[in-house]
Amino acid sequence: VLPSGGNDQTVRLWDTHTGECLRVLRGHTSWIWSVCFSPDGSVLASGSNDETVRLWDTHTGECVRLLEGRTGWVSSVCFSPDGSVLASGGNDQMVRLWDTHTGECLRLLQGHTALIWSVCFGPDGSMLASGSNDQTVRLWDSHTGACLQVLEGHTGLISSVSFGPDGSVLASSSNDETIRLWNVKTGTC
Repeated sequence: VLPSGGNDQTVRLWDTHTGECLRVLRGHTSWIWSVCFSPDGSVLASGSNDETVRLWDTHTGECVRLLEGRTGWVSSVCFSPDGSVLASGGNDQMVRLWDTHTGECLRLLQGHTALIWSVCFGPDGSMLASGSNDQTVRLWDSHTGACLQVLEGHTGLISSVSFGPDGSVLASSSNDETIRLWNVKTGTC
């Protein structure tokens, strides 16, 4: 199954073998920037221009939780490896960590000075990366909310961040037309 979101305010689930649309999830009131499955595939998160994150039951299509409290649109969502926490980033310049079971906002990660385009948990869930319009990548301790590193070097907005399989390397892509690989421990490119 492949999820997609768009400016028709719906999330769609697609059968990757047949191309058939299996389910249309309705509830957002503006276009959808980001979708992400929970690790076990039972829940889908979606982040929208309507300043909310929705958690959907992928089997029934029901919205099981509405995460509110952002003060701007949500451009990126990502589950922790165990599925208990969801990170969201957007144009309010903060990363929010949500308890996926209660919907409570657990932590605000502040430090970016512009829109956050991408958030990504490391493989063990202890670290989170965020990429921003402020041309930096930040590495966060997901348990304490402390900023561990500010990775500088890009000369354009950071559109995507992703950890390598063992968590020691982080990739970032930018509209400066480069991809950078960072040593997570030292912060060097």
